[in-house]
Amino acid sequence: MTNRQPEEKNRTRAKDADVNTDTAAVYLALVHHPVYNKNGEEITTTITNLDLHDISRAGRTYKIAGYYVVNHLKSQQALVRRMRKYWTGGKGAEFNQNRHEAFSVLRIVDFLEDATAEIEAEQGQLPAMVTTSAKSYSHTTPVSFKRLRSEIQQSERPYLILFGTGWGLSESLIADCDYLLEPVRGRGDFNHLSVRSAASIILDRLLATAWWNQE
Repeated sequence: MTNRQPEEKNRTRAKDADVNTDTAAVYLALVHHPVYNKNGEEITTTITNLDLHDISRAGRTYKIAGYYVVNHLKSQQALVRRMRKYWTGGKGAEFNQNRHEAFSVLRIVDFLEDATAEIEAEQGQLPAMVTTSAKSYSHTTPVSFKRLRSEIQQSERPYLILFGTGWGLSESLIADCDYLLEPVRGRGDFNHLSVRSAASIILDRLLATAWWNQE
């Protein structure tokens, strides 16, 4: 009798390794309002150039469906559109094809509701909202990376992962989401990652190929 266990085990590994191709559609949103300043007041933050470049590049690497920059200030939107236009057409695209492809996922909306409405139009249903935070909240039990990764692999519903700017997303926004993802923790007590670093780590934990299954 032929032992089929190794073959079945390999199929299981392959299924987990193909996370980027067989999962629900995943979107990102970098939220500039409502967020807190260091005094705990709700504000609208300005857009950071590096957040546009680096999160777009990470998002494209992990095959996200779209990266929303959420900011209702028209001057800030003009900045994003001007940068996106440069890198996705004309001399910018000719100069750096990788940057051109990365910026293809970038979108700009006034408010988060605009992003969810657009996702619903594309996917046929509203996305599950996943918020991120470096802080812990006593009134909310966070979902682990392992559990959310598993759900994304098995779900047909799209997911929208929210990242805050300033001093973090407002608690009212966090309370309205379907999931609060556990914080990214390092090896020590210091925990002050840039949002673009946190986004890359989170994308890798949720969507990377299962390197731990490979020999």
